[in-house]
Amino acid sequence: MNSFFLILVVIGLSVAGYAAGRARSILSASGDARILHSLPSYYGMFVALGCGLPAILLLAIWLVIQPQIVDHMVMAGLDASIMPQNADEYSLMLTDIRNLSSGNATSRVASPAIVAATERYLTLQSIGFWSMVGSVVCIALLGLAWARSRISRNFRARNAVEGIIRVLLIICSLIAILTTVGIVLSLIFESLRFFARIPFFDFLFGLHWSPQTAIRAEQVGASGSFGAVPIFAGTMLITLIAMLVAGPIGLLSAIYMAEYANPKFRAVAKPMLEVLAGIPTVVYGFFAALTVAPLIRGWGEGVGLDVSSESALAAGLVMGIMIIPFVSSLSDDVINSVPQSLRDGSYGLGATKSETIRHVIIPAALPGIVGAFLLAVSRAIGETMIVVMAAGLASNLTANPFEAVTTVTVQIVTLLVGDQEFDSAKTLAAFALGLVLFFVTLGLNVIALRVVRKYREKYD
Repeated sequence: MNSFFLILVVIGLSVAGYAAGRARSILSASGDARILHSLPSYYGMFVALGCGLPAILLLAIWLVIQPQIVDHMVMAGLDASIMPQNADEYSLMLTDIRNLSSGNATSRVASPAIVAATERYLTLQSIGFWSMVGSVVCIALLGLAWARSRISRNFRARNAVEGIIRVLLIICSLIAILTTVGIVLSLIFESLRFFARIPFFDFLFGLHWSPQTAIRAEQVGASGSFGAVPIFAGTMLITLIAMLVAGPIGLLSAIYMAEYANPKFRAVAKPMLEVLAGIPTVVYGFFAALTVAPLIRGWGEGVGLDVSSESALAAGLVMGIMIIPFVSSLSDDVINSVPQSLRDGSYGLGATKSETIRHVIIPAALPGIVGAFLLAVSRAIGETMIVVMAAGLASNLTANPFEAVTTVTVQIVTLLVGDQEFDSAKTLAAFALGLVLFFVTLGLNVIALRVVRKYREKYD
């Protein structure tokens, strides 16, 4: 919270710098703005960036480094008689000191040495905070003074501001790329640890999933079985049901609203349809578990079918309703972006509205429609709450939509719930499932690109 207020101070100084830079540029023009190289706003923006960027950078670095320095100084000041002997004891004692400093419960009764270390911890935290405040404000003021001193009639403020913005955009792009690379590498690294314990082919093609492993060496009956085929089958089954609901309804509603509906109906129907995307998934889960699943079970029993109280059909139907806006809204926007000249040309050749839609508009909008379907599939594969509440947690290798199944994301959550030791096959299996899910999504993107390249219509 204190850091947040410090950021507000830096922003305030940057705004003041913007005003000062703009005013100085106007004064430098001597009443004739035409002799300035750039607009006055660029000079103000340059001063604001010169004030804010160094201060924000220093604040970010300080917040990362200070906790480590304070922890090291506190632990280095402990008496040798109570100094932890291994990494686990070191981490536990440091956690106790932090908890005691914030008033939380500790794992043991605080000894006088721990109390003294806590007081030293609070003192160093206070010194570090006020040092950070002074340093950040000083850097902001120095940056403001330096940037303001650069302003003159011949200073190319626009070029400087655009260069700084370009560097910031490059840095943000690199952060996004490196984050993706880091996620993939972490999945690969932890998955390799898992496959060192469980054979790859046993995991990928095994038909029984029971990831319970023994906690103690003498425990029996919990060796674990990590055949993931039932999980993959359940994921594909629920996704297929969801897309059979969302695909036709979403695409046909998009075609109707884009080509047939009058403006008044469209102005009401499209926002109402898009509201479905804003409903929390837990609400859909309750709806599936309390309304849809009992209806399906009652209907099945009425016709002599054995329907489970938690079924893939219930989860798939509700999930399909949830992702209708992903298909409908995006497809509608893509269809509306097709040039009107293509429609006029088709009508001029004697084609009907339906023929124009099938042979001109849909081929022209195909890349966007494929993207909408791909986004909907990815959303369906990644859904968790609806499956937990309506389809169950137990793995079941079946193609019967009336039986309970589970999905990859549900199992990942189940495996990582609670205090887990990240050195067992049970926990590492979550990373292997995540890696498979990543490659499935990558494969869907590749297939979508091939479909787009093959069927896309190009117009001059």
